[in-house]
Amino acid sequence: MDKPTPSGRPLREIFGEIAGSYERVNRVLTLGLDRGWRRRAARRAARGGGSRWLDVCSGTGEMARDLARLAPAGTEIAAVDFSLPMLARARTKPGLERTGFVLGDVKRLPFPDATFDLVTISFATRNINISRPILEATFREFLRVLRPGGRFVNLETSQPAVPVVRALFHAYVGILVRRVGWRMSGALAGYAYLASSIRAFYGPGELAGILLGAGFDEVAFERLFFGAAAIHVSRKR
Repeated sequence: MDKPTPSGRPLREIFGEIAGSYERVNRVLTLGLDRGWRRRAARRAARGGGSRWLDVCSGTGEMARDLARLAPAGTEIAAVDFSLPMLARARTKPGLERTGFVLGDVKRLPFPDATFDLVTISFATRNINISRPILEATFREFLRVLRPGGRFVNLETSQPAVPVVRALFHAYVGILVRRVGWRMSGALAGYAYLASSIRAFYGPGELAGILLGAGFDEVAFERLFFGAAAIHVSRKR
């Protein structure tokens, strides 16, 4: 089931439309910071080792590529996304020749229980946040495919703790994300949705509580760039 968007268009359709400009627009809107945040999250994810890694909502494969660069020899990496145009672009990336790409819904992952040592997601948790119960259920699906002791690393936009910083961040998102994204991609609906989802998402403490409620253990988070984004690391008991 696609998440509702302000335009009424299915989210799958919107992401298919912006696949060609997605990475370029992200570079501009985050002032290039998203690349470093993703690499930082990948380094934290790779530290735990393991032989089978899964990147969910992989999009154009940027996180999968960062993981592949850090993966020890013999590590198997799979990437799942519901957008065929996004996956088509991911397949063209150098360094992902041995990554397995799967078209699928993260709410019903096509893998047996306890398959992976690591699950990652970057800048896509907002898109599965149709409601808090659905987000918790999706986190439990990630938990299902993890082996005991396996890790889940979540990189997402967040909410700055300082009120004035949060207000400035929301103003930036509200004014520039929609306009710049539209002008660079031609997709007004896509970036109107992106702006609204960023401002409505959880703060880091609240998201940590949702992870604990879904059954994860040892949840810790790191704020990035005054709290505009955060990395959450958790573990399956």
